[in-house]
Amino acid sequence: MRVLFDICHPAHVHVFRHPIGILADRGHDILLTSRDKDMSLALLDQLRLPHRTLSAQTAPGLVALVRELFVRDTRLVRVVREFRPDVMAAVGGIFIAHAGLLTRTPSLVFYDTENAVLQNLMTYPFATRVIVPRCYQGWTPARRTTRYAGYHELSYLHPQRFEPDRAIAERNGVAAEGRTFLVRVVSWQANHDIGERGWNTDLLLRVVSRLAAAGRVLLSAEGVVPSALDQYVYRGRAADMHHVLAFCSGFVGESATMASEGAVLGVPSVYAANTGRGYTDEQESRYGLVRNVRRLDWPELERAIDWVLSQAPAAAQAARAHLLEDTI
Repeated sequence: MRVLFDICHPAHVHVFRHPIGILADRGHDILLTSRDKDMSLALLDQLRLPHRTLSAQTAPGLVALVRELFVRDTRLVRVVREFRPDVMAAVGGIFIAHAGLLTRTPSLVFYDTENAVLQNLMTYPFATRVIVPRCYQGWTPARRTTRYAGYHELSYLHPQRFEPDRAIAERNGVAAEGRTFLVRVVSWQANHDIGERGWNTDLLLRVVSRLAAAGRVLLSAEGVVPSALDQYVYRGRAADMHHVLAFCSGFVGESATMASEGAVLGVPSVYAANTGRGYTDEQESRYGLVRNVRRLDWPELERAIDWVLSQAPAAAQAARAHLLEDTI
């Protein structure tokens, strides 16, 4: 078969890189189309995955996203007609759903983000199949939906797929002794972030200060950070971030994906944002590995950080074992 994967975000690289390898080893022809956003291209290059870049995130806001939608749809249709794939796959999948409709090519859309309402309305009706976690809380087309017991993050962080390396973690900033905490702030420029905003500077300073009193802090940020926090900025390799996270004592951030990554690695994680996710809700209620914070004020976030600091490593690993037994 000929299979096209459309990669539009750094997380999508990780979700698909093992399936890509498995299919290639079985003799299938693979083509990756990419989008220049954050660390996507760097990750693809570091993992030696050849790709064809079709568009780039150029500016924040709805107007820029709509402009890119038309550009990328047009270019992807051209690539599909040239490569003639038997099937296309993507996370989010808005571009493959449109290109698939126009070229009569089956499209498999994997997604887990309920609050991307506009994007999903522009995607799900045109997709051949929509594949979501069992905990997904949004609308999907009833006769074209597959649900599974798990999360995107298990595609690349399940023990059968990933073994964290302490030496790699320390080379990228994890303390040799004592605790390390990872903090993540995002740019809020994804298509599912329209109308949302994240932490203010004061909140970020408070989070880092509170965690720094308990151990080393590594700050991963998509945008510019205040000069007072420059000493904490993560300067390791993008491709080694999961080794780093695996040996952290806790994660606190605006990224639902990284909170979920922490959960499946047995790292107590705080997801602090105005909108929730079905998967982080399940990881809190079912496994006790995530604390979801919906109100972005310091007292709420401080209580969540206190929860992280109180978690015993053995208990977190036991909760992880439960999660792994319960998922695929």
